[in-house]
Amino acid sequence: MCDCMICERIDWIKKGKNPYFVRELETGYVVIGDSQRIKGYSLFLCKQHQTELHFLEPAFRDAFLHEMAVVAEAVYRAFKPDKLNYALLGVGRGLHMHWHLYPRREGDTPNPGPVWQLGKELVDPKYHPGQDELADLKERLHAELDKLLPQ
Repeated sequence: MCDCMICERIDWIKKGKNPYFVRELETGYVVIGDSQRIKGYSLFLCKQHQTELHFLEPAFRDAFLHEMAVVAEAVYRAFKPDKLNYALLGVGRGLHMHWHLYPRREGDTPNPGPVWQLGKELVDPKYHPGQDELADLKERLHAELDKLLPQ
């Protein structure tokens, strides 16, 4: 396997060892973020190891973007933010595209602006959810996905 953190996380999902896993979709995996400094922070991990949207086959890219929009709507409904921030990243180990979905609320950062201003506080382990909180976050997101996705 390549040295990619996202591929590693997907492998954990496939092995049933990723506690943050919510649901598999056609083009990606929905997960709750490890750190909940921004409550409801979720991700959508692309199934294909690519660095750019334009590297995806058009039909897969269109489906990926559609599913990301559905996941974003589910995050919005589940966590009721004032605003939802989207970031498509692929940095660090592996350069594997993945969406970050941040449910933003007034006053959730010291100054108005992007979550990145929080620096290391954004990923501080003290914000990792406990077992009960994680179960609640996953259930809330799963319930909204159930409402939005065809069965």
